Amino acid sequence: MKAEILSTGDEIVSGGVNDTNSTWLATNLLAMGIAVERCVVVGDDLDGIGRAIVEATARVDLLLVTGGLGPTSDDLTAEAAAQAGGVDWVMNPEALGSMERFFEKRGWDMAGVNRKQAKLPKGAGVIENSVGTAPGFYLNISGCHCFFMPGVPSEMKVMAPKDVFFRIQNIFDLPCAIASRSFTVFGLPESEVGTRLHDFNLRFPGVRLGFRVDFPLIEVKLSCDDSKGEGAETVLAGAGVFVESTLGRRVISRHGLTMEQEVGRLLLEAGATVAAAESCTGGLVASMLTDVAGSSGYFLFSGVTYTNDAKVRILGVKESTLAGFGAVSEETAREMAQGVRGLTGATYGVSTSGIAGPGGGSDDKPVGTVCIGVAGPGFSWAKRYVFPFDDRGMNKKMFAATALEMLRRRLTPAEGSL
Repeated sequence: MKAEILSTGDEIVSGGVNDTNSTWLATNLLAMGIAVERCVVVGDDLDGIGRAIVEATARVDLLLVTGGLGPTSDDLTAEAAAQAGGVDWVMNPEALGSMERFFEKRGWDMAGVNRKQAKLPKGAGVIENSVGTAPGFYLNISGCHCFFMPGVPSEMKVMAPKDVFFRIQNIFDLPCAIASRSFTVFGLPESEVGTRLHDFNLRFPGVRLGFRVDFPLIEVKLSCDDSKGEGAETVLAGAGVFVESTLGRRVISRHGLTMEQEVGRLLLEAGATVAAAESCTGGLVASMLTDVAGSSGYFLFSGVTYTNDAKVRILGVKESTLAGFGAVSEETAREMAQGVRGLTGATYGVSTSGIAGPGGGSDDKPVGTVCIGVAGPGFSWAKRYVFPFDDRGMNKKMFAATALEMLRRRLTPAEGSL
């Protein structure tokens, strides 16, 4: 079976918004045994969207489209689909009823402009949107099964598993699924990961090896046809052992978790808590930790002590330490971690103090320098790193991830310190 994904929106083609919908849909389709052949992006143009639909339906069996189902004049996907399918663009009573129930349930008045969202290609089936105002729809165009969903990720990610994937499974009577495993890697560039795994395909010819970079993490994904049942899992298990042994302690999760998810899992498992004292990362460590659902079970506090005065008054860093070693020093980072731990009663205190750039560096402490401290029951230590990035945002991400990696290693002592 051939499948394709089409994303619409000027904000995507202009680079203002990342097309995360295609990545998410392709990943979930692969898990169902469907490998996507192509992802296409088109701006908010009626003829352009229509042509993209016509071209796709001529070459594939399944087309998933996101975007362009809103109430404004630039939301053109439903009308374009009608043109591509050679049918009228008409008011759909089922879609309108679904929208009216959505507004009524929330006690909102439905504006007249919203009625446009209930106009669908004649003969289209309705996909209910329980979390937004735009219904989705499905129809067959030139023998291709087409599914249309809103471009808002939070809406699409509810509608797809609830309705679309179920329909696809039934339509195509899928004979097999794709078994997969994901490993999260930190501390190696993608080129180095690829080099270390250069002979993977020779060792495991039936397993597909893929990489996805989400700086500063790399996802290594293994997948293979699951039609042979337990055989696929056995092959994947062997391939997974090879990946872990080859990349060693740079593998931070064998379940595809992010750094913050893995640290949170370990903290919950240990019944431990954490507090952060941040300078150069400006609250990014706290943001990462609290991005994880359930983080209230282990995250207590973060203080962005940017100035020396704040480090002294709030965290108890000694003035003599700052005078003798400077704010960006292992000695200061260590006292910051100790201070935030004492202030909050957390099991662990984590600190960051560095030079994110682009200015502020020196020969002794160039841009990219960071000192990270970790304090816990019976110990406190700090370490200095120098990263080669001139970009402030990249440095902050690397600093924060490294701080969490130091904590992760402490929570998994068999791996040793950094």
